[in-house]
Amino acid sequence: MTGINTGLVQIYTGDGKGKTTAAVGLAVRAVGAGMSVAFVQFVKGGARSSELAVLEGLGVRVERPALRSTGLLGAGLNDEDRRAATEAWEIAAEVLSAAEHDVVILDEINVAMRYELVAEADVLAAIDARRPAIEVVLTGRGASAALIERADLVTEMVPLKHPFDAGIPARHGIEY
Repeated sequence: MTGINTGLVQIYTGDGKGKTTAAVGLAVRAVGAGMSVAFVQFVKGGARSSELAVLEGLGVRVERPALRSTGLLGAGLNDEDRRAATEAWEIAAEVLSAAEHDVVILDEINVAMRYELVAEADVLAAIDARRPAIEVVLTGRGASAALIERADLVTEMVPLKHPFDAGIPARHGIEY
């Protein structure tokens, strides 16, 4: 563990593409600098995104409790969504309270909070109680005002044009 002196809180949010991609890029950069990284993914289930195996190969701790595609994309929240989000939060809270990782990425946690799968108060408390040198990255649409206020860096991805609008489906290796 190389470490940094002051860990900041970063948020990648908005309706545009690239939030997880930006977080993955940061993870690669941190590993390249000798840092230890944990990547905890919320709500994304089903087929594993292509970047997860690469992150694992780089030594990133990857945790992804959701096994099936979320009900958020169809019939609505279900018990599996709730179970996976609870497990992901338990892992994230443990990682944030430990001294093992320099960078902790909570992918799609903003969505999990927005749908009340994870309590925003718990997330804010865990961020505030973490070791000061841990960099925390939170991704997902709909970051709350309280979270944005707490963050040191907030980037909003804004869609200006997207291939989905032209009927082009998600492509393996590009969108997932």
